[in-house]
Amino acid sequence: QFIEKAKNDGKPFFCWLNPTRMHIVTHLAEKYEKMRNSQNGWSEEEAGMFQLDEDIGLVMQKLKDLGEDNGLTLFREIVATNGISVRKGHTLLAGLVASGEVPFALTVYNHNAERLKQRGAPIDWYVIQPAYVRPNGIALSRKPPHPHAALLFYDFLLSEDGQRILEKGNYVPTNLKLGHPAHLLTLKFIDSGIVLDESAKWDKLWDQIIKRGK
Repeated sequence: QFIEKAKNDGKPFFCWLNPTRMHIVTHLAEKYEKMRNSQNGWSEEEAGMFQLDEDIGLVMQKLKDLGEDNGLTLFREIVATNGISVRKGHTLLAGLVASGEVPFALTVYNHNAERLKQRGAPIDWYVIQPAYVRPNGIALSRKPPHPHAALLFYDFLLSEDGQRILEKGNYVPTNLKLGHPAHLLTLKFIDSGIVLDESAKWDKLWDQIIKRGK
């Protein structure tokens, strides 16, 4: 909505996209650090690339919604007119806003901003609708060592009590009984299948348009 309005009004604006990976020194966000475990053997590189794929997915989904040709033209004009400041790390970016080093950022995780706000930091967040969101799933492995305990934990996470624990961590619960404010927003869910199936195409366009300005 912000991009479309500025485009329609013919006004220049600053677009801040911060793909977080990959860098010589990589600081994983908590969500992606937790993806590393003894079963998958992921290092910072694998978890970091997963996060980069999700960031690219945000832009890709917006282009899909705008119409691919129109969307690509729009993003090329943004880069040519304003440039794009690429920064590393959603957690870092939220901290930069809270410290006053960055006055405004378009892509921060709401739970990072909310956590800082609750600690008294001078920061707030809001959603430019429609909100582009990535749903997180829960699943059981095929042969867990303790299948009955695993199933009980699965059920607990989806229960009202389990969802309240996630909510206390400033995550958005899916249980509508909790009445979370995000449930009232207009949401656009990123299609994970498209991210996987068309990643090579969109990685190339990301490199051309965002990184090289072509």
